[in-house]
Amino acid sequence: MTPTGAYALETSGLTKTFGSHDAVADLSLQVPHGSVFGFLGPNGSGKTTTIRMLLGLASPTSGQVSLLGHPIPGELDVALPKVGALVEGPAFYPYLSGHKNLLRFDAADRFSDSSTRAERVASALARVGLSNASDKKAGEYSLGMKQRLGLANALLKPRELLILDEPTNGLDPQGTREVRNLIRSLASEGITIFLSSHLLGEIEQVCSHVAVMSEGALVAHGSLEELRQGTSARLVLEVNLVTAAKKVLKTWGITPTTATRVGSTTRLVAPVESSLDVGAVNTALVSAGVTVSSLLIEQPTLEEYFVGLTGEGFDVAR
Repeated sequence: MTPTGAYALETSGLTKTFGSHDAVADLSLQVPHGSVFGFLGPNGSGKTTTIRMLLGLASPTSGQVSLLGHPIPGELDVALPKVGALVEGPAFYPYLSGHKNLLRFDAADRFSDSSTRAERVASALARVGLSNASDKKAGEYSLGMKQRLGLANALLKPRELLILDEPTNGLDPQGTREVRNLIRSLASEGITIFLSSHLLGEIEQVCSHVAVMSEGALVAHGSLEELRQGTSARLVLEVNLVTAAKKVLKTWGITPTTATRVGSTTRLVAPVESSLDVGAVNTALVSAGVTVSSLLIEQPTLEEYFVGLTGEGFDVAR
């Protein structure tokens, strides 16, 4: 596949207003070709509203959207055949089997090749692990099985871009691992994947780039490596003499921000440069008569970083 446009997906000033409330406010995203792009935020932060605008399912109040170099909604018919999507939980005919549902959906696509339909449906079902349940009525599927069927529907044709809204919703740990492996497999084929989730662990394990939403606004955007580099190192130590330890640390320009009692010792935490010579600090503390039970430099977790940005917690699924 030859990439079209500077980015696989791009928005500029994208805004959606309901009454006096901005569900999405001035959102500008750039999703590189071939990336697995995590669209992260707590529930209600504007992720699904954004996805609906990306796919032409909702009209923006203002701003622009480009999919694979095509302006949306102006060239929606050109872009959408190259885009697979799973949004807001799939809806199927409950009285039809999973297999027949996919046949019907594919037949409704005017760009679909009827001569390869049966083969493509069977292949899509196999890719998501539903071959053995293909003749079961969709109404009897569990939520996780419906999610798999929705993914199969998105994979009925070769795609350049997949937009997935909470694709592991309702899946058990094994199903989540299988979907995660499927995403990695698709990415290895050069498909760009835009993955919306409130699960930080899911984003960390499969994504190369991330955008973080909070209350409709973008609060972080970049590669995971760039975001990790944006966090500040901290010195964490446990000592017996707090006042003496603080006096020593002050000579190094270090000021603890928290002090927590831990049994017979006190845990001090202070922001520092990652290049700090912890061995020399330890020697200085011991020379001052301070007993040091532990001392290390650590980076804040991505969870802490994102919570600091949004003021809200994320579900951390491992």
